[in-house]
Amino acid sequence: MKLKLWQIDAFAQKPFEGNPAAIVPLEEWLDDARMQKIANENNLAETAFFVRKEDGRHDLRWFTPAVEVPLCGHATLASGWLIFSELAPDLQSIAFDTKSGTLEVKRGPDGRHQIALPSDTLKPYGDADYAARIAAALKTRAPKEVYVGRNVFAVFENARDVRAIPGPGTIESLIEPGFGLIATAPGDDGFDFVSRYFAPHHGIPEDPVTGSAHAALTPFWSKRLDKKQLKARQVSPRGGNLDCIDDDGRTLLSGACSLYLKGEITV
Repeated sequence: MKLKLWQIDAFAQKPFEGNPAAIVPLEEWLDDARMQKIANENNLAETAFFVRKEDGRHDLRWFTPAVEVPLCGHATLASGWLIFSELAPDLQSIAFDTKSGTLEVKRGPDGRHQIALPSDTLKPYGDADYAARIAAALKTRAPKEVYVGRNVFAVFENARDVRAIPGPGTIESLIEPGFGLIATAPGDDGFDFVSRYFAPHHGIPEDPVTGSAHAALTPFWSKRLDKKQLKARQVSPRGGNLDCIDDDGRTLLSGACSLYLKGEITV
């Protein structure tokens, strides 16, 4: 069986920035084991598979190299970009039916399309000892605050602290299976906030640019900074910029995409 595959850098102005996603359009679903093997072979943070249902509506699923995940922002943006750019260029919006509900992608100016994600709700988590254990695991300073939603959410004093984290370290031992760790701080260089995302349980030591994490980051910093529209920078080694809007229970994210590869796989 031969399938078409696109590799697209999301939240990127040009190749080698942002977060790469592999996109595989299907006529009908493959079995889960085969999709997982394709994602493992691609060895990117996510491989997205979608099946067209009708004009402007698709079913969409995402796989890391290790597991299927319930929500992924950058591969949703990349899937929308592919449909707008090559598969259905007359469309202005796309609805993706997913395990996290229906996600909409709207065509934007200059290829900066917008996705809508369900916002995450945070609550305080752990204590001073847990914050110290995070610091030891990451080999960095202790976060000032720790919360939990769909991930553990650690707030550091400044952007330098987040940039200085050398990697995921031994954080896997401190977070439950299925969770990742968001590290964030007030922004610099014109950004409202910065972040990084570590997901060793998902087979992703560090994700370059994480749309789903911004579904927690955006409402948190919107409330903290008392503003609805924010500019974000994920300060991973690749890095990426996101325009974020807190929209009363939804998080709206906009960013550019860049095509890296178009080809065919044999499975």
